Amino acid sequence: MKAMIFAAGLGTRLKPLTDTMPKALVPVAGKPLLGHVLEKLTGAGYDDITVNVHHFPEQIIKYLADNDFGVHISVSDERDLLRETGGGIKFARPLLKGDSPFLVHNVDILSNLDLEWFRSQHRLDALATLLVSERKTQRYLLFDDDGCLAGWTNIATGEVRSPRGAIDPANYRMLAFSGIHYMSQGIFDAFERLGFGERFSIMDFYLAACATYPIRAAIPSGLRLLDVGKLPSLTEAESFLK
Repeated sequence: MKAMIFAAGLGTRLKPLTDTMPKALVPVAGKPLLGHVLEKLTGAGYDDITVNVHHFPEQIIKYLADNDFGVHISVSDERDLLRETGGGIKFARPLLKGDSPFLVHNVDILSNLDLEWFRSQHRLDALATLLVSERKTQRYLLFDDDGCLAGWTNIATGEVRSPRGAIDPANYRMLAFSGIHYMSQGIFDAFERLGFGERFSIMDFYLAACATYPIRAAIPSGLRLLDVGKLPSLTEAESFLK
């Protein structure tokens, strides 16, 4: 089974640590974030994993070479251009293509998610399945009664984005995205069909694609999730992992 880990980001919210190392190698409980995510994926049966790199790429490449995770790991080298999340997936197509859907997981997300359960939630008609929850945040994805993505809103600013026009978020289910997705192989053709180029956000793509393709929600019960994106969260992560 194939998976991709986003590890190319600059990690600006983790400065000054990321002035000398990539976010993926920031240690939590004695182990780099990348190590925690790799162990979670391999433990769930993922045996063909792509890791994209950009910021201090040599450090990540060396870490992968020095540690045996017992699976095939490829590097999608973006040191020439940071392509953002959507562009990173598109660039990694040669490594991700196959007959089955694939998982995408942010390197800075820790969770108790049952990855086998999440995989079982992906329906054949879905272009992608997004792991979402009812946790409190400022930015929410909006899903209709069929569980399909309809838009996005920022409740702090009142901004709403949707290919359905001027929609009222109150008429939709507001759910927070987790940074974990399951994608159909058809997503690569959809990138081309909708005119997405070399560098773009996967969320921008989803908000355009949901006008044509089913992009569905998966809502686990009892989800514990931590975004280790800021310095204060590192201390919380130690307790989270225990």
